[in-house]
Amino acid sequence: MTWDDIAQAMFGGLADYGDILALVSNSIWAGAVLGLVGGLIGVFVMQRDMAFAVHGISELSFAGAAAALLIGVDVVAGSIAGSLVAAALIGLLGARARDRNSIIGVLMPFGLGLGILFLSLYSGRSANRFSLLTGQIVSVPSSQLSMLVVISAIVLVALLLIWRPLRFDSLDPQSAAARGVPTVAVSLGFMLLLGLTVAVAVHIIGALLVMALVVTPAAAAMRIASGPVAVPLLAALFGVGSAVIGILLAVMGTLPVSPYITTISFAIYLVCRAVGSRRGRVTHGPGAELSA
Repeated sequence: MTWDDIAQAMFGGLADYGDILALVSNSIWAGAVLGLVGGLIGVFVMQRDMAFAVHGISELSFAGAAAALLIGVDVVAGSIAGSLVAAALIGLLGARARDRNSIIGVLMPFGLGLGILFLSLYSGRSANRFSLLTGQIVSVPSSQLSMLVVISAIVLVALLLIWRPLRFDSLDPQSAAARGVPTVAVSLGFMLLLGLTVAVAVHIIGALLVMALVVTPAAAAMRIASGPVAVPLLAALFGVGSAVIGILLAVMGTLPVSPYITTISFAIYLVCRAVGSRRGRVTHGPGAELSA
């Protein structure tokens, strides 16, 4: 093989890769937007100890999407309806952590059972059924991207509007209530925003993998940072990085995109956990008192 052949193979492959990237540009934008929103709202999910709630909402969102698929209406609308119902039930009935976990534990199998029932009655393409569980981020049409951007913008604006009272209520709910913060309204508003986020995430990355972009980036950021600005910024960065890099790698291979996104997100968490543990050992090590 001559150098000309090698150069042709290399640059020809790059050209093909560029053509493929142009075809999945909507997917890259969808992943970036979803990673941004999931990372930011995931910070409050972790602060409020509601990672379990994300999975519970995703199960009912899956049921709503499956019902929409069965009756032939917009799947995203069904997903949003299921998510908002689950979020409202958890927010209204689960004021205390024990009640919330019980409600989520009841909703999860119910939503999953309904979803499986609707999918078993659906006689269309099997790929449509499978995508509700694992997502379809490599085939995002412009209409769905527009809807994702609009919903994400609504979530981001609303999240910024309630950021301070939500943060206060998340870190110290008793003091927040004593200071006059409308904790019930704030909690319910947050749950509805979380429901919208989970709904679009379920449609893009699937009900089984939604936590990879809503929980894991924030959990990773909180291992290495603690500031009110640093944690959200890092969580958003980790979410966007996991989604976009996962898509770029999937384009080059033959595997579905979901394993790439979840693996990258998990790898980031492991690295942050190791860095955080190392930093803790250094801070609290034998020489910490002497250097303080």
